Amino acid sequence: MYEHGSRTLSEEEVIRFAREWDPQRYHADPEAARHTPFGGLIASGWQSCCVAMRLMCDAYLLESSCVGSPGIDEIRFLKPVRPGDTLRFRSTVLASEPSRSRPERGTVTFRWELLNQDDEVALSMVGRQLYLRRVAN
Repeated sequence: MYEHGSRTLSEEEVIRFAREWDPQRYHADPEAARHTPFGGLIASGWQSCCVAMRLMCDAYLLESSCVGSPGIDEIRFLKPVRPGDTLRFRSTVLASEPSRSRPERGTVTFRWELLNQDDEVALSMVGRQLYLRRVAN
């Protein structure tokens, strides 16, 4: 398990992202959001995914031998992310295996999480990344 970084989302960032990408009332309109089951503004789950991706890049991805991803197997929005929340990234390796057809590559399956300032998991994703690997001679 590996934890890295933090990012605090402002109300302005939440609204700006929502108006561009996910303009539902509980993301984009503070007044209307008060009258939803959330009782106030919350960040889009897609914005949470973007924050996780950025923190993942900063943590390790840009310095790794990653050559892409075949996809995300699971995304769960477990707690609303609210303006002012400070999120940090946690990565846990669930499995790794060499490619059967391409010995110079391997796949790592991860659980990626965003935790808020109260150590609650707000976002959980399970996905795989492809990595170049050293081949034994």
